[in-house]
Order: sequence, then structure tokens, then C-alpha cells
Amino acid sequence: MKNDKFYKTIKEIEKCRSKNNVNWMDILRLAYEKSPKEAVKIFTKIHSQDSKINSLAKKLTKLK
Repeated sequence: MKNDKFYKTIKEIEKCRSKNNVNWMDILRLAYEKSPKEAVKIFTKIHSQDSKINSLAKKLTKLK
């Protein structure tokens, strides 16, 4: 029973992230249209933070 709730919640998160990824890409396109140089600066910062998050996620997967 607990597993059902867990997987249901995971599926809900997946749906939300999917919709939000579309929004995120729309914002990115708009930023590049309006101010490409500033958009690149911001995207570089986002990418850097994403890399840190991925590194932390890898650490979590190794914990037992």
C-alpha cells in the first residue's frame, strides 16, 4: 500500500516537471530573443547550479 502512494506521488511529480519544463523552455527562448548576452549569463549560472545538484544527487545514490 505504501508503495502505491509512493509511485503515485512520483507520477504526479513527473507530470508537474514535464509541464514546467515546457514553461522553462518558453522563458529561455524569450530571454534569448530579448537579450541574448544576458540570457547566456543567466543560463550559465543555472547550468552551474544544476551541475552541483547532479553531483549531490550522485552522492545520495551511493548512500546505503
